Formats: sequence, structure tokens, C-alpha cells
Amino acid sequence: MSSADTDPILVEEFLAARPSLRLSVVTETWPPEINGVALTLSRLVQGLCARNHQVQLIRPRQARTEEARSDPGFEELLMRGMPIPRYPELKLGLPGKGALVRAWTLHRPDLVHIATEGPLGWSALQAARRLRLPVTSDFRTNFHAYSQHYGVGWLKTPIAAYLRKFHNLTRCTMVPTQALRAELQAIGFQNVQVVARGVDTQLFSPARRSAALRSSWGATDDTLVIVVVGRLAPEKNPDVTLRAYEAMRAGGTAVRLVFVGDGPQRAALQQRCPDAVFAGMRRGEDLAAHFASADLFAFASLTETFGNVTIEALASGLPVLAFDTAAAGDWVRHGHNGWLLPVDDADGFVQQAALLAREPALVRSAAARARSQVAQLDWQQIAQQVEDIFLRTSGWQGGGADVLRHSLVT
Repeated sequence: MSSADTDPILVEEFLAARPSLRLSVVTETWPPEINGVALTLSRLVQGLCARNHQVQLIRPRQARTEEARSDPGFEELLMRGMPIPRYPELKLGLPGKGALVRAWTLHRPDLVHIATEGPLGWSALQAARRLRLPVTSDFRTNFHAYSQHYGVGWLKTPIAAYLRKFHNLTRCTMVPTQALRAELQAIGFQNVQVVARGVDTQLFSPARRSAALRSSWGATDDTLVIVVVGRLAPEKNPDVTLRAYEAMRAGGTAVRLVFVGDGPQRAALQQRCPDAVFAGMRRGEDLAAHFASADLFAFASLTETFGNVTIEALASGLPVLAFDTAAAGDWVRHGHNGWLLPVDDADGFVQQAALLAREPALVRSAAARARSQVAQLDWQQIAQQVEDIFLRTSGWQGGGADVLRHSLVT
């Protein structure tokens, strides 16, 4: 049979013969909770469901009256949880090894993927090992780096040891950047693989820019608006951000600082910087408008495993001022679509901000190049990368579909 005689629909059907895996995804955070783990994991799960995989989501119950969802291709198993200290809006999953062993004995998954390393994640790891299920994991939060910001820096070493033990018991640990992979490998993590994060370029777009929103901030067309998006907490390094803002204002340029988010330091920041705009938590199109209506995204955090807000800012047409780490290190090109400073150079961060206030044409020029840098970070491509890892880890070789395809088109 020649390729010209081949029915393209039949070829597509055989190309789609990749198996529908039964995946158990374990996480301690999920929307409507707002954080990078919850939001990116939900997009990944959507992508896996769209690729015809059966996803069982295992997470803490967020409210007493909450009921588990059960849709075609997607079901939830809700577990017990408790509020996380200093993060009361989030839940910490309680141990549940016995419940997971019973659930997975009744309906055995092809693979267990653990997104968080809390008590629920550890229970899932132990249950999967008991049942000899393949396990993969994500490294999504630098808990060991956070410890120094909460007065328990002495816990950094034992936390890192726990995380290393946790992830080395899985067959693959996914991380979002090459730099993080190298950092973890240097302290003994094994089987670490880079999988990029995606961004919704339809939602985060320069087209969301709103003159009315800028006006509500007290900004005109000539005002340089700096936006900071994220949790208002010590680990986000807000002191450096405020120093940068003060240096920008000192030059006489009309500058407005907008904080989007909430957290334990909000009251202190409002007291220190009463003329800043504190917009609180924003979601969806409202969040996208807050990004696009600013002129510069400032991100002083040094504790990110990735920092999704960085690529959301770039997709929104904002140049980024950040330290050379996490997502900024991978996606910001200094002087092209933003500015990167060495991680130990807080003074350089402040000086660069002051320079941009004096020369706003640099900001406008970089803004024109911001979006193109992340245009390829489509969530479907990310889901395909993860799917490939799941297929290999679960033992599927893919030979059958490939042989059938070859016989049809040759």
C-alpha cells in the first residue's frame, strides 16, 4: 500500500494508539488555592485528561462540606487535612497510607505522581512502594530555603536531607530549570529531569492592558508602573523591592508601585510604603489585566523553584527585573527582555531599577521583545513532555502503535 492510498483518518487513529494510563496524582494544594503549585498542576492535569489519560486526583479536603468530583476521565479522592502554620489558607494533608493502600488495591493505577512532599505525599510514596507501583515526583517548592526566613534556619539541613530521601525513592524527579537540576544533583538528588512550565498566552497578553485600571492606580500614560505579583512574605525579599522603588522615586520620575497578592507582611509593607497600591488577590482575567496594565515586573525573590509569575509577566508584555535564578535565569535575557542581577547583588538590583526610572525608553524597548521569548511555552507541549516520562516510567514501550503506523504509510 502506498502512502497516497492511505486513509489519513486511519493513520491518525493508529497514531492515537498510545495507551490511556490510569494516573494517581497526589498533591496537598489545588485551586481555588492560589499558588504556583496549585495553578500549574491543575493545568497539567487538564492537559493529561485532554490526552485521554484517566486521572485520580488525591488531595486534602478544603472544606468540611466539599464533595469529591467524579467526571469522565477524572475523579477525586479527598483526604483529611489541617491548615498549614503561617499559611492558614492552605491545607496540609494528614497521613493516609492505609486508605491509599486500600484504594489502590481496589483500582490499581499504572503510575503514582506526587507533587508535594508533605505527610500526604510521604504516605502516598510508602503506599505505592508497598504495592510496587512506579512513582514519579515534582520538586516544586524550596522549603529548605524558606527556613531561614522564618527563624528556623537550623532546619535547612534536615529539611534538605528529608527532601533528598523522599525524591530518591521515586523513579524520576521533575524540576523546571537546568539550574535547579544542577543544584539538586550537587547535593545528592538522583534521576532529576527538567520539564519546563507552561503559560496561558491567551490569558496573559498585552491586549489586557487597561487605561481605566491604570487610572484607578493614580497612573497616567507617563507614569512608570512597577508591579509585584506574589505572596507578601519574607521569602519573597520585599525589602529589596522597596529599596528599588525608593531609588526610582528619588530620581524624580513619576513611579507607581503595585502589589498584587496577600500575605503576612501586608500590614508592615503598607505602613512602610503607604503610597503603594495593594490590590490584594487577583485571579483570571483580572490578574491578567493587572499584569498587562503595568510597565515593569519586579521580582526580588531568591527562593523560587521556578516563579510562574515571571513567564506570566513576559507573556503580558512586561520586561522583568529579577535576580539570575529560577525562571528568570532561563527566560530573561539581560538588556533584551529584562534585566538580571547576580543573586548576591541586592545593591545592583536597586541601582538597575534607578537607571530604568531615569531612562524609561529602555523599559519600552524591552517590553516590545518580552512576549516573544515565552510564546512557545504552550501547556499542551508541557503535558506531552510529562506524558512521555509517565509512559517510560510505567513501562510502556510504544512499539505496537509505531509498527502499525509504519505498515500503513509504507
